[in-house]
Amino acid sequence: MKNLLLFLLNGNSCEPREVWLLMNFRTLFLGLSALMFIISLVMLVPLAVALIYGETHLLSAFLVPMSAGILLFGTVLWVLSRQRKLNKALVPRDALLLVSFSWFFVSALSALPFVLSGEIPGFVDAFFEIISGYTTTGASILNDIEKLSKGLLFWRAMTHWLGGMGFIVLTIALFPLLGIGGAQLMRAEAPGPNLDKVTYRINDTAKILWLIYTILTFVEIILLYLGGMDLFDSVAHSFATMATGGYSTKNLSIGAFRSPYIRWVITIFMILAGCNFMMFYHVFGRKFDKIRRNTELKVYLSIIVLCSLAIALVLKLQYQPDQTFAASLSDASFQVASILTTTGFASVDYGRWPESAKVLLFLLMFVGGSAGSTAGGVKVVRVICLFKKSLLELRHMLKPRDFFHVVVNGRSMNSLVLASIIGFLILYVILLLLTTMVLAFFGSDLLTSFTGALAVLGNIGPGFGSLGPSMNYGNLHPVVKVFLSVVMVIGRLEIYTVLVLFMPRFWRNF
Repeated sequence: MKNLLLFLLNGNSCEPREVWLLMNFRTLFLGLSALMFIISLVMLVPLAVALIYGETHLLSAFLVPMSAGILLFGTVLWVLSRQRKLNKALVPRDALLLVSFSWFFVSALSALPFVLSGEIPGFVDAFFEIISGYTTTGASILNDIEKLSKGLLFWRAMTHWLGGMGFIVLTIALFPLLGIGGAQLMRAEAPGPNLDKVTYRINDTAKILWLIYTILTFVEIILLYLGGMDLFDSVAHSFATMATGGYSTKNLSIGAFRSPYIRWVITIFMILAGCNFMMFYHVFGRKFDKIRRNTELKVYLSIIVLCSLAIALVLKLQYQPDQTFAASLSDASFQVASILTTTGFASVDYGRWPESAKVLLFLLMFVGGSAGSTAGGVKVVRVICLFKKSLLELRHMLKPRDFFHVVVNGRSMNSLVLASIIGFLILYVILLLLTTMVLAFFGSDLLTSFTGALAVLGNIGPGFGSLGPSMNYGNLHPVVKVFLSVVMVIGRLEIYTVLVLFMPRFWRNF
């Protein structure tokens, strides 16, 4: 401990192996401090919104955590960044530790405005609400959302937007200034089986992704505002849509806005947010061949079209025969896009729909959006790979001497990638069953437990039963809320990043 203190403060010499370990710890503190410092500065935005609406009672609720974050973590950041003997090249283990810890520490700091304002007095509830925001799950504990102050509603929406693309990815642009490379961090946080770089420099890739994300958000804000939403609601719902989060400023979610135009705008942007963001880069670069060859995009759009038409037909024939097919298609398309992209918005209470329509929505909860998007879930590309691998096994039984390959986007998939996908799916099912058991143990019925577990692990938000679109997570036991908070982070970080921390080998020789 003495050596640790000496080294952290002034870089005094230790044993060679101790020096390497301590330098890594200092690098982790540096990265975590940078993230906390940035989040503290970002709180200035909802504070400004609160002051614009005259909510002066929120002044201390935001200033206290901001001051703590800026002064405490800013000081640590300044001290550590000046150290010469600092190992700034993160190895995979360091990156996994930093990414996992940062989501929990940042969420704890971000929950304080809700607690200090008294509008969500319990820290567990505030922590759940914020983690649900950052992970873009959209599962809320609030019974009356519209009672929240404008400043807190805006902060709630901002957590979606920051977490959608990943605040680690946002911060990577600053890491070169600190001397920390961001490649390992981006791999640990990026959604999907793999990470495609658009440039050779990972920080430039992060900037391009955030630029595309920001442009799409800005365009949606304008379209919603032109459709009759006020500016506050337009910004909040655009943040939630592009992040595929689902937090609304209204108790009835999008159903509160009785406008087909608004529903279609949000539907279209949910679909765009569920696409791999590299597709937008290819559009801007006029690389249309890469878009046409993208198997995942074709399957993703096909699922949306076919399921929307099927549910619209069911609604027209079995649920509301007096309603026009166009209106049924609008409702169906919105909910298909919302569930598939794991956004979690609701334009109607789909819990009252015919069973055949609910079954289709239930199946979509197992799919999710595209890899490299802001959507959660298993991801379409994994489903494609699993399906093709299963078909190849059948072909192999007929021709055991032949060699077959899983081909996606015109390329043969690496066997290690396929093994990783299969391992991911196994762990996903295990976690799904474990979460179902925890919810059932604390009194939830089977439908609520299973779909609630699926909604939380897949970062979808609403499920069925007592956790359906017109309900919330507020009545759950505090222990369950803490557990589900961890599950949301595990789902958002694609399981491996967090679960590896529970392996004794991870901490060996640390």
